[in-house]
Amino acid sequence: MKNILVIGGGSWGTCLSKLLVENGHKVYLWEHNEEVRKVIRDTKENPKFLPNIKLPDSLNVVDDYGEILKNPEKYGKIDILLLATPTQFLRNILKRLKNFLNYNIILVNVAKGLEIATKKRISEIVAEELENKEYSYVLLAGPTHAEEVAQKLPSAILSVSKNEEAAKIVQTTFSNLYFRVYTGTDLMGAELAGALKNCLAIAAGIADGMGYGDNTKAALITRGINEMFEIAKFYNANPKTFMGLSGLGDIIVTCTSKHSRNRYVGEKLGQGQKIEDIVSHMNMVSEGAETIKALYKIIKENNLKAPIFTALYEVIYGGKPVSELESTFMSRDLKSEFLN
Repeated sequence: MKNILVIGGGSWGTCLSKLLVENGHKVYLWEHNEEVRKVIRDTKENPKFLPNIKLPDSLNVVDDYGEILKNPEKYGKIDILLLATPTQFLRNILKRLKNFLNYNIILVNVAKGLEIATKKRISEIVAEELENKEYSYVLLAGPTHAEEVAQKLPSAILSVSKNEEAAKIVQTTFSNLYFRVYTGTDLMGAELAGALKNCLAIAAGIADGMGYGDNTKAALITRGINEMFEIAKFYNANPKTFMGLSGLGDIIVTCTSKHSRNRYVGEKLGQGQKIEDIVSHMNMVSEGAETIKALYKIIKENNLKAPIFTALYEVIYGGKPVSELESTFMSRDLKSEFLN
């Protein structure tokens, strides 16, 4: 049995807390919203982020994660610290966490994005903020919507880390008959794939919102994947990773699923709504709407060829009409599909 602390009681953090308790582990869950914490503690449900799912009675909801970490004699030494918070809030969480990390720990991240201000991947943010601390960083990424995992529908995911032993520990801790975990070592590739596919899902959603058909969406997604490969080459990431669970698998589910908040944002944009109005009415964060800001900087600063992602940013934040995405996609000079 592992002692596990989950930081973030959104849909994914709540779902994984449920899974881990049912796998036989002791789980402490912290959520920043006091009202949500109280509801989960009192009712063993999370109607705001994961409705209609009953949570285990033995799930421990805590008011202060620091109290858990600094008192191992009372609560037990935490073996795995699961970070389930949006990318843009993660650095502030880490700044507080480092005051309590006084022993080696496995740090599992499930967020997917790039920090807007620095354009950095999450593992880079963690390395900066937890400098001189002992930890092994693991990313969990793949085509796994919380709404389906919580219903025990068969799903597969990737546990990826430079530390293969840590990746295997996470694999055995999380795996069960409906949740299959594979391991990998290409951390950069998995992080980039997870971040970029959220942006691509917004573009796919725009096609839905504008009323286009399957042909349009399939072509848009495929050409978007081509741009993801170009960005992967710039970072020297392994392109095979982009064809695995953290890449193609996650792209399929995020660009097509009714559960995808990024696809939903795109759909509303395609129907003529403004990004500010869309996100203000959402319970959860659209990582893609934030990541595209950092991605646009990377594309421009390094002269990368990514016309779909460039047009997507200009539609969301540059005041361009959504038809700009169609124009960029369909009206450029004709060329070969694959360029050397």
